[in-house]
Amino acid sequence: MTSTPREAEARVGPIGALLCRLAFLAICLPGPVLLAVAVTRDSTRSPADFWGLLAGGVLVTTVGVGFGVFGWRLVARSRSDARRLSASGVAATAEILAVANHLGGEDPGLELRLRISGPGFAAFEADTVRADDPALVPGALLPAVVDPVDRLFSIS
Repeated sequence: MTSTPREAEARVGPIGALLCRLAFLAICLPGPVLLAVAVTRDSTRSPADFWGLLAGGVLVTTVGVGFGVFGWRLVARSRSDARRLSASGVAATAEILAVANHLGGEDPGLELRLRISGPGFAAFEADTVRADDPALVPGALLPAVVDPVDRLFSIS
């Protein structure tokens, strides 16, 4: 059984990964700090202050830790994809079958339909989004790297 093709996450180098992880850790910290302040601060404050700090701490912890864990996993997945492709990836060729405008997000570009083929795996089709480039036309060939086991690929 073959798996669905998946494009590798954008490669993040070791320094970028460290900085991203530190940023995501910093996103996680304010909520627990608010919770600690709510629980350990002196009892001379009003009940409204206590419950406000407690509710704010719970809310900020939930959102911050959720976002922080998501970002941390994204960085880990990027690093894992890069390691897998460098260890077991084979050189391949991606032929552009179709090109369409991609208007999603802040960076519009081109949505490419590719047929990726190479030694050691059956050819497969996949979609990717790239920056607008006049060289990206149907029939053009792009270099690629593919992990034949699960069809993880990266277009150069």
